[in-house]
Amino acid sequence: MMELDVLHNRIGQLLVNAGPKNARKLIVFAALSSEGDSCEYEYDYVDADGLEDWFIPDKNASYDLRLLLVELREYYIKNNLTNGLPVWSKCKIVVDLETMKINIDFKYED
Repeated sequence: MMELDVLHNRIGQLLVNAGPKNARKLIVFAALSSEGDSCEYEYDYVDADGLEDWFIPDKNASYDLRLLLVELREYYIKNNLTNGLPVWSKCKIVVDLETMKINIDFKYED
């Protein structure tokens, strides 16, 4: 589990560094290709006043996030954590900056 915690921390830190300074919550939707060579993103955040908006991180953040998501997906495959389902292809990542917690919800192909 330590390796999984490290991956979550790396993803969270990358998003914190890439997000707007006034963000209180970061929300990222990612759709990773089956080959892992491309990923579509939607980057949103909630500010201190509770207002939602979107942001564009630098291209290096998106590239690095794709690599981390590929690593995370490989971890799930290697450790048989898919619960008998095909490997996940989409996820929603929420980083709560007030509690410093990350949550990743996986979406599986039908």
